[in-house]
Amino acid sequence: MVADNPVDLTLSDVCRHLKSGALTSEAVTRATLDRIDATASRFHAYAAVRTEAALERARQLDATRSRGEPLGALHGVPVAVKDLLFMEGEPTASGTRVMADFRPAFSATVVRRLEAAGAVIVGRTQLTEGAFAAHHPAIEPPRNPWRDSHWPGVSSSGSGSAVAARLCYGALGTDTGGSIRFPSASCGVVGIKPTYGRVSRHGAFPLAESLDHIGPMTRCVEDAARILGVIAGSDPEDPTAAPVDVPDYVAACGSALHGLRVGVDMTYVETGVDAPVIAGVQETVRLLESLGATVQSVRIPPEYRVLVDKWVITCGRETARAHAAWYPARRAEYGPVLAGLIDLGLQVSQADYDRLEAVRTSFRHGVDELFQSVHLLLMPCMPCQAPLAAQMAAPPRDDGTQLPLTTFTSPYDYSGHPTLSLPLDLYEGLPRCVQFVAPFWGEPTLVRAGAALEAETGRLPYAALP
Repeated sequence: MVADNPVDLTLSDVCRHLKSGALTSEAVTRATLDRIDATASRFHAYAAVRTEAALERARQLDATRSRGEPLGALHGVPVAVKDLLFMEGEPTASGTRVMADFRPAFSATVVRRLEAAGAVIVGRTQLTEGAFAAHHPAIEPPRNPWRDSHWPGVSSSGSGSAVAARLCYGALGTDTGGSIRFPSASCGVVGIKPTYGRVSRHGAFPLAESLDHIGPMTRCVEDAARILGVIAGSDPEDPTAAPVDVPDYVAACGSALHGLRVGVDMTYVETGVDAPVIAGVQETVRLLESLGATVQSVRIPPEYRVLVDKWVITCGRETARAHAAWYPARRAEYGPVLAGLIDLGLQVSQADYDRLEAVRTSFRHGVDELFQSVHLLLMPCMPCQAPLAAQMAAPPRDDGTQLPLTTFTSPYDYSGHPTLSLPLDLYEGLPRCVQFVAPFWGEPTLVRAGAALEAETGRLPYAALP
């Protein structure tokens, strides 16, 4: 049965309906564009909407089906990409003013792979300036669809808002310190930060190249699995994209959890974390055990504290390198937050950078050792639910009472281990989420656990959002 409004369907359902002929890509794309247009002044999720290009692409794909030609894995489905992923000949601003007129001569590998799979790219989603911590002052930030007054996450804020608000069926985000996981948790969508090297970064403007990951953000686990299967794989244009076979991630959905071992460090989970978030992890433990998994105590390597505290050293130094063509020559065009990061990065010594690299290696090896006894680690995405946007815009407290927001995110950007952000439910009207971490190339296990839990808890009622 097809929903009255196709934007209420999941990406996977739309895929099936498009391939069966129950829906056309033009109809689905037009419905998506109509909703984008009707809600633009509320959500501000897009940096650019590709109305005519998307409709023309949809008509071409419908013609492909009518001729009986082979159909791609995402045939006819409207998706969005973060506006730091190059699209040939189209402005790609990366949330900045200095790059507002930048038109790349080629498309990012992930963009080309989406298009080769038959996706319709309806637009480029808004992001924070340079994919760091704050939007440029000249840009209207995206809104959290569940509650306008609350933070939508950064830096893939537009992708999280667009997916939750039904302005696309899935979107690509990037994650350097938590930028897939923050908006996924805040907006209540599924986010996969793949293993470093699982997805090519060619054609993605960097924040910090050694930390950057590209991954899918969707309304259910199966949808994320479908997109990941399309964008993953080696790439001669990116030497960090590993030549590791890409499995069928969708096939992992529906697998039982008997025999799955999950590790939890409750000291890590409970220290400085809000009670509803802790309760969400505890409820997830009960659900996992009821589904046949075994949950056991582990200890997260203590080096995570250094990586959280010193993340700006790595990020700042690498960001300064990425912006060398514009900064400091055009400093006046930068917002204060990104400018501050670059200024810091320009002062970082090679010795300080190298010391942190040694901590990174030690932490990664410590996490790898945990995976000798468990298949997954369970923890929060953030120490709180989505905070007030005004609170996030205020200067941070420095009184020791506020746990760093990146406590559960940035260490795994350093280590490169894959993660899954999974919405559990709504608590007092805001999404409550958990995070799983897997060994390198362990995305199928993330999908397996996430899909099983999602089947128990149900997806959030996205269609109820006005």
